[in-house]
Amino acid sequence: YYTKNPTLDTSTFTYMINMDMVGRLDTIKHSFVISGTGTSPIWNTTLKNVPSNLKVKFDESGTGASDHTSFYYINIPALHFFTGSHFDYHKPSDDADKINYKGTVQIIDYIYNLVGSLDNSGKLKFTPTAQDTTAKVRFKVTLGVMPDYLYDGKGLKVDGVTTGKPAQIAGVKRGDLIIKLGDTIVQDMQSYMKSLSQFNKGDETKVVVVRDGKELELPIKF
Repeated sequence: YYTKNPTLDTSTFTYMINMDMVGRLDTIKHSFVISGTGTSPIWNTTLKNVPSNLKVKFDESGTGASDHTSFYYINIPALHFFTGSHFDYHKPSDDADKINYKGTVQIIDYIYNLVGSLDNSGKLKFTPTAQDTTAKVRFKVTLGVMPDYLYDGKGLKVDGVTTGKPAQIAGVKRGDLIIKLGDTIVQDMQSYMKSLSQFNKGDETKVVVVRDGKELELPIKF
């Protein structure tokens, strides 16, 4: 809404920082994701020079299921900071006791140092990126897994499994690496979601996961 009804001249905007879900920094992995690093040539060099003890995964795409996308579409360099998904998302159980306050401060310190390093950079050059297609995919079924968005290898790493959903019933476990769903080789989030979107309720297929170094083929019924 704001980018279509701005209260300020958007041509004066230098860049946009989107902090959407930054309160659950994993206390073991100490890692988070920064998306949008391809929206300006300055990001890659600048971000890598920001001092931090945290592990950072960089994603170039300027689009996704969050507010930074709207600014990307009006040619504003934008970054999205994200500490990962959780099963309390959009639920009353997502309460203050679940927040990693120390971790949140670490994220804010990172952003503070980033902004400070850009004080004399002037207006940042905007560059378009390959779009994240996951926000446009529509599903008729769910597998019932929560992806590990911080995983940067091939396949889809399972960070959690919902009780009573097809994956849990089939025997998929947290930590499994999904490498094939139906006839589709799962290389990443995009290929996984594209494959999932092709199934209807009642369909049966197979999912192949890697667990403890071994491939397992499990039956799935949606």
